[in-house]
Amino acid sequence: MTTAAASSAPAPTSPTASQWWRDFGRPPRIMGLDVARAIAIIGMIGAHLGETAETVEPSDPAAWTALVHGNPSLLFALLAGFSISLMTRRGEVAPEDVPAVRLRMLGRGATIFVIGLILELLNTPIAVILTLYGVLYIAVIPVLRWRTSRLILTAALLGLCGPPLLALLSLLSAGASGGGISLVLFGSYPITVWLCFGVTGMVLGRLRLDLMRTAVWFVAVGLVCATVGFGLGSVGSSSVTTGGEFASPRGWADWVQLWSQAEPLDRMRDAVLEAAPHSGGVMEILGAGGLGTAVIGVCILLSRPLRWLLLPFAALGSMPLSAYTAHVVSYVVLAGPGGFISSNETWIWSAVVLLIVTTTWSIVFGRGPLERLTARVADAAASAPRHALRP
Repeated sequence: MTTAAASSAPAPTSPTASQWWRDFGRPPRIMGLDVARAIAIIGMIGAHLGETAETVEPSDPAAWTALVHGNPSLLFALLAGFSISLMTRRGEVAPEDVPAVRLRMLGRGATIFVIGLILELLNTPIAVILTLYGVLYIAVIPVLRWRTSRLILTAALLGLCGPPLLALLSLLSAGASGGGISLVLFGSYPITVWLCFGVTGMVLGRLRLDLMRTAVWFVAVGLVCATVGFGLGSVGSSSVTTGGEFASPRGWADWVQLWSQAEPLDRMRDAVLEAAPHSGGVMEILGAGGLGTAVIGVCILLSRPLRWLLLPFAALGSMPLSAYTAHVVSYVVLAGPGGFISSNETWIWSAVVLLIVTTTWSIVFGRGPLERLTARVADAAASAPRHALRP
């Protein structure tokens, strides 16, 4: 009788679509962060596909499309810091759990790095960010349990001192090049910039994100920083001199001549004043960091009253790695290897399709496929060897 009753009991079912619409994005998940990730991804799609303005003109809304250059990728890095903070319980990891947490970070970063390499092999004009994104996860491993005050000091030093010191280092190395140098120091974004945003995100992620006043502070402080950064950058841009490329020296005599003509102090000053996208200047860091913080604050504020409207964006932002990868792959499908696309219509349709696909996937399967992969690799990296478990 017991066996028959058990066999006739209904099998457990997966959550229905109505349950997903009711429960997805509820606490403890912070829906506003997912929405901000979706905005970052859609912005990066616009930078890759869209017909956008070169510079922002506050009086011309049509020129605001220039905001997609540089800012979404830095918002992505800032949000990475939030994710790291939440994954490590806001830095309050128990001492006995530290090795496992560090190994998980290592496994996650390595997986993202490899996915980035695969996407680069597709030969698109897209500057794939995942390789440096993976390096970021690994680079912050030593600071996961640092006090908040130390993290703030580290972010400030990276943001203020990193750009001029890198400008000086570029001169001292006489424009040295190489795969590692291009990735870490002198590429689209130096690791100092990404670390600054990642560490800043770790600091902000330790705040009470469930309180609306925190989001209000994000918006207020972020807008001030964006205004100061981009404002001073635009004023200083008239005095910024582009040093241009210089020929590699052949021996000490050429190096001394190059150094005498390089005007190092001017180049370091330019690195402070520069606010152009992908310049890595101090003013860009301040402006883009402020803008990203304000966007996160707005997304947190709106995620409650506009929850139903923003759910598809939250679904997209809940699987950023899968969504970004799908975008790069779709670019190859549409344009072919080495092809180029510039179309706002394609940008809009790409965003709409991603919203539909990721929402459907989230309803049916839950976590994104590449997010599942990185989690499994991270867990495998942190698991003890089987022989260690034997008595």
